[in-house]
Amino acid sequence: MNAVVLAAGRRTRLRPLMEDKPKWLVEVAGEPILTRCFERLVELGATEFIVVVGYRKEAIISRYGDEFAGVPITYSHQREQRGLAHALLTVEEHIDDDFMLMLMLGDNVFRANFSDVVNPESETRTEAAFLVEEVPQEEASRYGVCDTNDYGEIVRVVEKPDDPPARLVMTGFYTFSPTIFHACHLVQPSERGEYEITDAINLLIRSGRTIDAIRLDGWRIDVGYLEDRDEAERQLRALALGAE
Repeated sequence: MNAVVLAAGRRTRLRPLMEDKPKWLVEVAGEPILTRCFERLVELGATEFIVVVGYRKEAIISRYGDEFAGVPITYSHQREQRGLAHALLTVEEHIDDDFMLMLMLGDNVFRANFSDVVNPESETRTEAAFLVEEVPQEEASRYGVCDTNDYGEIVRVVEKPDDPPARLVMTGFYTFSPTIFHACHLVQPSERGEYEITDAINLLIRSGRTIDAIRLDGWRIDVGYLEDRDEAERQLRALALGAE
């Protein structure tokens, strides 16, 4: 299974840690965020990494070269930051239609039930599966918010709404079939001027495609601020102590 990792964006909220490196190389408990991302995907059986790079891409390419833990790496360049749907289209030529793909945002630190997303229990053929998390209502506006039906299927996604219709949010770990590329080609720029992955997802849903919502069993920290990085380090150290 191909594993797509988005590592092209630029966040300024982690300064001063980003003065000499992209956020993906900021260390959490002694390891870069991107290394931890790769490690999780290796455990899931990734056969190739396709890494979308942009801001300070040379640092990432220099750090990892053409393979990680024996898994080959292909780099795809997003020259303009125009949204996640735009970033995903940069990897289209590298994805075989016979494969599912994993799209993982490289700025999250997880301990979670990823295998449930890669190998869902549902017997129905689905176009995608998302790892979702229930968060407090006041935090939901930071994410893509998911509406689901009684079968645990996603029926609508709203990108960073001012008034969230639900508390279930996307975590940045997904599986997609190649139909996502067709949807991304149809997406128009949002009010933010970006090609939103949520718009592509809603196009899939409106076309009758099924998307499973797999609830997070574990924990996730979006390392977007210095305090988030500190909390991730505390969690990982506690996990290491528990394993000893």
